[in-house]
Amino acid sequence: MNFDKNALNMIATSLSKHYDCIFYVDLESGEFEEFVHSEKFEKLNIPKQGEDFFSTSALNAARCVHPDDLELIRCLHNKEKARELLSKDPFHSLICRIIIDGKIYHVRHIFMMCEDNKHILCSMEDIEPEFQANKAQERKLRTAEQMARRDLLTGIKNKNAFTEYSEKFDKDIKTGNRDLQFAVVIFDLNNLKQLNDTRGHSFGDEAIQQTSRMICDVFMHSPVFRIGGDEFAAILTNSDFEQRAELLKEFKNESFENLSSRTGPVVACGLGVYNPETDKSFEEVFKRADSEMYENKNEVKSKGAVEKFRRTSDLKKVISAERKRKLDGLFGVMATIAGGAYLFLNDMRYDFSRWSLALVNDFDLECEYMYQADKVWEKYIHPDDLEIFKDAMNTVLSGNAEIKSLFYRARKPDGTYITISYRGFILCDSDGNPEYFGGIMVPQ
Repeated sequence: MNFDKNALNMIATSLSKHYDCIFYVDLESGEFEEFVHSEKFEKLNIPKQGEDFFSTSALNAARCVHPDDLELIRCLHNKEKARELLSKDPFHSLICRIIIDGKIYHVRHIFMMCEDNKHILCSMEDIEPEFQANKAQERKLRTAEQMARRDLLTGIKNKNAFTEYSEKFDKDIKTGNRDLQFAVVIFDLNNLKQLNDTRGHSFGDEAIQQTSRMICDVFMHSPVFRIGGDEFAAILTNSDFEQRAELLKEFKNESFENLSSRTGPVVACGLGVYNPETDKSFEEVFKRADSEMYENKNEVKSKGAVEKFRRTSDLKKVISAERKRKLDGLFGVMATIAGGAYLFLNDMRYDFSRWSLALVNDFDLECEYMYQADKVWEKYIHPDDLEIFKDAMNTVLSGNAEIKSLFYRARKPDGTYITISYRGFILCDSDGNPEYFGGIMVPQ
């Protein structure tokens, strides 16, 4: 094979800075000669010259090219296919993997048509460092993208991720997908500001983390997001969507247990279910969930006041004259409404109540004014009816201001029992906190 050695040396000097291995190939005869060589590929045992480049390279490829990339190399190292490819574009490259001593390296394989259209340059460039750098950069980008969607304090998804999810559901809604099923649950941690102000932000952070774990433990098959300082959201699909009522009840029960025992976060929640007949956007579902959450928040707030009353009911707090006058005023109004029925009204801040004189006289009670009167009155109730009475009391004291009715038997001084129709009620202050607890009792 006759080469212009000076020309080749100039080419080699120029290209050697960029490539690790270069062959000059006669496209017609197949003769080839290597004129740039790198020790990096020494172990491949590629001949430095020969009479049939395409057959030789095909054999070498079978030995050192990764099996998944072998077909690519074989297509390029076919004389007719190479001629066809390079006639369309004088420069053709691909990336493949080669195996040296059991280790994989990424290389860029390049074919270039020379200006005489009779020769080609076949070169290889080791791009493993570049490949690894790109992979590292991709990992960094993925990590950065994930961190942009991750709440640092809790480790769950953040508001950015929630926005992306909501946009995805919006697209599905606008396509008119009738099979789309999902629900949104909004959560709100109670008293975070008070906790931060009184005990410090470290305690507030711990409460936020506990809330996150509490939500994730119940809604374990749903993505959970922190969308504000003390606000969280979960998007329910599949099994969590099907069991949404049970899961919501479980969560509320746990929250109420925390309220009663003061051992964990108290969290209000609300559910919004997507209705394909009426909902035009994700926002509509979100707003329903948010509205229901605020209703539950008021309920939790009422329960908190009741629990505070229960915890302090054993303490003898002496009612002030002003509060006693207020109790008497309210009692007078209630007595007018109650007519001839028995009546009692309890100031929940002091567990101090007033009872109607008719009730005091008929049952020989100690006085019309009493502290902890519930414990006094329970002694008059028939043992078989006591559980019914306590359940009704608990229902009212749970924060439900709706009047509840029941019948039970009460013992008179002579030992006989009469049946009483009882209705309990709650009176709240201007902020919606339970302040007075009362009952209307009608002898039957």
